[in-house]
Amino acid sequence: MNLVSLSLTILAGLNLGALDAGDHARSLTVDGRERSYLVHIPDSYDAMTPTPVVLILHGAGTDADITVTFTGMNEKSDEKGFIAVYPNGTGRKPLLTWNAGGSIERFRKDPADDVAFIDSLLDELERTVTVDRRRVFATGMSNGGMMCYRLAAEMSERIAAIAPVAGTLLIDDPRPARPVPVMHFHGREDRFVVPEGPGDWTPGFLNFKSVEETMAVWCRINGCSTDPMITELPDEADDGTRVTRSVFTPQGSGAEIVLYEIEGGGHTWPGQRPPVRFIGRSTMDISANDLIWEFFERHPMTDLR
Repeated sequence: MNLVSLSLTILAGLNLGALDAGDHARSLTVDGRERSYLVHIPDSYDAMTPTPVVLILHGAGTDADITVTFTGMNEKSDEKGFIAVYPNGTGRKPLLTWNAGGSIERFRKDPADDVAFIDSLLDELERTVTVDRRRVFATGMSNGGMMCYRLAAEMSERIAAIAPVAGTLLIDDPRPARPVPVMHFHGREDRFVVPEGPGDWTPGFLNFKSVEETMAVWCRINGCSTDPMITELPDEADDGTRVTRSVFTPQGSGAEIVLYEIEGGGHTWPGQRPPVRFIGRSTMDISANDLIWEFFERHPMTDLR
């Protein structure tokens, strides 16, 4: 047995709260608040092997349970062997939200520190499963996508890459400690997180940036050209949508940004059927789950501290 294997064996032996393969409902206390999250551990999990983790953040007005079904990410977890974690925001279940920055902090009387929650959750996770700390990623829908940007800005030492879906930047001056790779999905007919910025259906406290402005801000952070390589993807599904991919190439030691825009697409998760019609169409030309995991696999953290 080599030194690394011996160390992992000792760690596993000391970890009395270790989790096995399956689904787990967990909680912890952060700043006096009880917070909760779900964990899905694939059957292939081996406590002797560091395993990637994907945080999947729900949208506003939903919760972790809904997001398990809405995204279908547990199936991708089983296929690819990563641990899927679904944290819950705050509020009255199932109508939960994330403190993703902007005026949402002023809207609440006592805003939760959701960055501290995710930080503590990752600490707790490292005590219960064998985490590959170079491969901790975040994706999320809508307000959860906005929270992904905040995590990238304030926890870049722990979050290797992000993949927001239908959620743009809320914070005004993000300053991550390092460039963070981004894959972003957005429906051009999204009536809730309107691509051009807040619209008629947008709550007043969600002063989010447009997709274009979000890309411009993150291009500056990641050292990317603002002149992307644009590709129209094949229209293989007869669902009233078409997909365009824009790749923003990094210069030097920067990190890439990939944007998928869905013509005819609504406030939906690409590749998954929308649960209700009023949120708009979902494209079947691409699978967000497939593309997100392929992107994450390409972008482990190379400068772990």
